[in-house]
Amino acid sequence: MKITSAEFLKSSFQEKDWPLGATPEIAFMGRSNVGKSSLINSLLAVRGLARTSSTPGRTQSLNFFLINGRFRFVDLPGFGYARVPKAIKQSWGEMVSGYLAKREQLVLSIHIVDSRHEPTKLDLQLHEWLAHVAKPQLVVATKSDKLSNNELKASLGRVKRVLNSDHVVTFSAKTGRGGNEIWQAIENALADYKHPTL
Repeated sequence: MKITSAEFLKSSFQEKDWPLGATPEIAFMGRSNVGKSSLINSLLAVRGLARTSSTPGRTQSLNFFLINGRFRFVDLPGFGYARVPKAIKQSWGEMVSGYLAKREQLVLSIHIVDSRHEPTKLDLQLHEWLAHVAKPQLVVATKSDKLSNNELKASLGRVKRVLNSDHVVTFSAKTGRGGNEIWQAIENALADYKHPTL
């Protein structure tokens, strides 16, 4: 897909602040510091659009971006390692689960895992919950350039086994590996989208 425009729309902490309209959305989610923002920036070939940080838990809101004027990317808060108070973690969970459960415009959930580490119980819970609520999802294993071919093959086997998933896309923000496959999944989801009555 050719990217002609990509702009930050808004950050939202509550449902009332979500963007209005029937524009389809693709959500990016995963553990804190797993590479969500780097993946978004790489897919869009725009440096710094989604904020990256070496500090886990920097993304604390739902961040909406308008792409090509016709669909949105949504960067969700990471879960897991963030050094924040429990009350804030709980509010993040409520914010994210509310969005994933209620948002009719959500056409694809991209679940990001770090190819260097085995998926956690939280990853499995998210994967199973998305399946339970019948939300289309794609599992993407980031940072694949940091592993040898043999290590990556073994890692993908672990990811597929732990998440009980037949298909996992390997991705590298450094080399762009896997980007075309992710875009194909996004384009397929957009093509299948039927506008909700809003």
